Amino acid sequence: APTTTAAPTTTVASNVVVVGPAATPIVAVGKNNGADTFALQDRLNQLGFWAGLSDGQYGFATLQAVMAFQKYLGLPATGSVDDTTAQYLTAYGDRAHGLADSGTLVEVDKAKQLLFIVVDGQTAWAFNTSTGSGIPYEATNKNDPTKIEKGDAVTPSGLFEVTRERPEGWWEGDLGKIYRPKYFVGGIAIHGMTSVPNYPASHGCVRLSTQAMDFVWDTGLVPVGTPVWVHE
Repeated sequence: APTTTAAPTTTVASNVVVVGPAATPIVAVGKNNGADTFALQDRLNQLGFWAGLSDGQYGFATLQAVMAFQKYLGLPATGSVDDTTAQYLTAYGDRAHGLADSGTLVEVDKAKQLLFIVVDGQTAWAFNTSTGSGIPYEATNKNDPTKIEKGDAVTPSGLFEVTRERPEGWWEGDLGKIYRPKYFVGGIAIHGMTSVPNYPASHGCVRLSTQAMDFVWDTGLVPVGTPVWVHE
């Protein structure tokens, strides 16, 4: 009697979105502007690493998206597209995703130094971030020079939620200026910053680029009450 063999099945996790390899190879543009950078920006956005509007200009948002991609895959996080990064950008086929596979929340991965916005169990966007350095600090309070602020520059792990926010631009925090913050535990916030390096550098807050923070506000993806899950 004839026999049939079932085709093998491949199980994809519920929080994984497959987009496939790039239609055309991504070029190792370094940090240069041009048509190849336009294609790079399109590809980063396709893979879920927010790069803003594609315009062919290798600006800060593009650098941050490249750095996020490099961190995600464990490559040297230079923010520059070398041959290795270009090859991975060309071949990698899944949209970025965190560990969360249900709910709508912000996920902060301190080990990878990445922030994910998760909507209904799927990661909408991934961003480069910089969390607490872990280095003890002592500094004069920017709002009250008679006070001294001391701490260990730690971003606490756990499940929190956005409790308050400041929609205007730069705000003078006790330890320096922060951009459009969304607070999730005490004075610790997700906020914009002009410096978002490839290592933990903050006093405990979760940094995004100012461009990314504007995007978060403009899209309304992280309103007050949004859960924030911080883990190693």
